[in-house]
Formats: sequence, structure tokens, C-alpha cells
Amino acid sequence: MPMYDYIIIGAGAAGLLLADALGSDAWFASKSILVLEKGEKTKNDRTWCFWEKGQGKFDTMLHKTWPKIRFASHKIDKHLNIAPYHYKMLRGLDFYEHYLRKIRSRTQIAFVHDEVLSIEENGGSILVQGKNQVFTGKQVFDSRFDYQKLLEQEKYPVLQQHFLGWFVKTEKPVFAPDQATFMDFSIPQKGNTRFMYVLPFSDTEALVEYTLFSEHPLEKREYENAIKDYLKNLGVFQYEIEETELGNIPMSCYDFAAENTSKYLKIGVAGGWAKPSTGFTFYNTFKKVNELVAYMKSCRPLSRFSTKNRYWYYDLLLLDILKNDNQLGEKIFEALFEKRKPQLILQFLDEETTLWE
Repeated sequence: MPMYDYIIIGAGAAGLLLADALGSDAWFASKSILVLEKGEKTKNDRTWCFWEKGQGKFDTMLHKTWPKIRFASHKIDKHLNIAPYHYKMLRGLDFYEHYLRKIRSRTQIAFVHDEVLSIEENGGSILVQGKNQVFTGKQVFDSRFDYQKLLEQEKYPVLQQHFLGWFVKTEKPVFAPDQATFMDFSIPQKGNTRFMYVLPFSDTEALVEYTLFSEHPLEKREYENAIKDYLKNLGVFQYEIEETELGNIPMSCYDFAAENTSKYLKIGVAGGWAKPSTGFTFYNTFKKVNELVAYMKSCRPLSRFSTKNRYWYYDLLLLDILKNDNQLGEKIFEALFEKRKPQLILQFLDEETTLWE
């Protein structure tokens, strides 16, 4: 049984970005890395969106970018130029193909299909029990997320960002291809925080997504009926549904790092890397991976990697408000976009503002 320096469980965004970062850094050239993944990663199972100034690391993989965003509520309707930012969309399949090709070309990285059943620390190493075999590592990075465990705790408020989206093709032009609808609250709120999210690829093609920040998911037909009503209000009655996207992202300031040890670290959504107040995960994960790689070079225990900053308290405040009165989401985001420049809001959500800002 070989002893790996690092075992990464899961080949999602966090796992593949971490494997690539370690494999690309000369400091880790002598280290052996194992990536364990139970699935095949051959389907476009998700899309990630983020905003970024100028050119970025993922530009060659992007499906679409937008220089403008739209925010709407029952009170305001703003069409906003976000320069120097662009809103960017990356398809999961394009990401998987790119990074799987890269890490499989590195001799120090092994990629194995297996499902992890249990993990046990054993002296100076960690035993990872797979369905097919046992693996041994010095440090383990685990992206498996247990939603039920989060929902069962009562110390921190938990909301779910749950959504269903249709990739639609309409008969007549109706979408603005240079503008992503960031949030459209001008739909019935029904006591919750509900909005439409629209990513146009052309004037007749778009992802139209019904999203909620609330405690409980809906029946599938409720999402579908909301999208149908929204398209009708746009004057769209004839369209094809080319793909469907369904998702659920945890929104909580729960201490995801509680399970971490000197040799074991939760990463990705499982590590609390999804922004609690918005659910944006991909770019935050990219930044966290860079921080983690730099931290690993210090040879300090993994248990000390995770820290809380003032944005953690801001997120906790918002989640506490929405937990107690879920319908306030529209008014809160409306006040932000009514009084502030979009660039400042994006900078704030990126956790890059000063205390004064």
C-alpha cells in the first residue's frame, strides 16, 4: 500500500483546483498526490458564475461573459455597467475536461475512481477506506459535504439557496445578450426571498433560473410554474427547454472547520468555502485554494488554517435576519443597489472593501 503525501477526496472545483495548484508548484514537486473521485465527471452537472476585473485564469474555458448586470425589484429596475468587472460563466464540463487533462499529465498525481466509506487517523498517517481498496496518506483534503449534519445543528441559522433553471430557446428575440439579470425580485415573494436569475447567451437563448434563499426547498412543479409565468410576462409563449439545472447550496456561518485536525481538512462547500450570504462558491474556492497552498508551505497544522473575519459577522447578521423574517431579502438587496454603485457591492461581496467602505 503506497503512502501518499496528500489525498484529495472529490474531483469537483475544490479538489481539482487544489490538485492542479499543488502539481504546478515547484515546492511540492517531490510530493505524491492522490485524487479520489467516485463519479466519471463526464456531464455538465453545473454552471459557475463569478465577476472579475479584466482577464483571468479561467478565460479560455468561459462559456459567456457580460459587461452589464440588471437588478430589479417591485420598486426599482436598474441596468448597470459594471466595468472594470465582467460577469463570467463557466460550465462544469468544460472545467472538468480542462483540469482532468492537466492533472492526469502529471506523474506525481494519481487519479483513482473509488467511493470513500470512512476515514481514520492512525498515528502519523490517515487511512482512507474506499469501496474497492484502502489508501494511506499523510494529509487528507475532503470535499464531501453532509447536508443533514448541518441541518441538524441549532447553534447557527441555516438557509438553503435552492434553484431550478431552464436553458431555453425562444422563437422570437427577447433577451439582452450583453446583460445578465443578477436578481429580479419583481415576482411574487410569497413570504420568502425569491428572485429570477437570467443569463442570456443570445437574444433567443438564456438560462432562466428561479432561486430562493429560504429554509426549505419547493416541489419541482413550483419552480417550473414560476419560470413559465416569468417567461409569459416577457411575452414568451413558444420555447424549447434544451437543458435543466437543479441545485441547492447551504447558506450558513456554521463552524465547518470543527472537524479539521492537524492532518485532515474539509475543503470546498464542505469546508464552508461557499459565501454564506450569497452562495457564490467558485471564485471564493479559487482564492481559498491559493491561500491554502501558501499556508501548507509553512508546515503548520491544517487545523489552524480556517479563521473568521469581519465578513463572517456580516454574513451571520444577514442570515439571522432572513431566518427570522425571510421576506426581507428583497428590501435589503434593493437598498444596496438603490444607494450604492454596483462595483462597490461586488467588491464588498468579494470581501475586499475597507471598514469605511
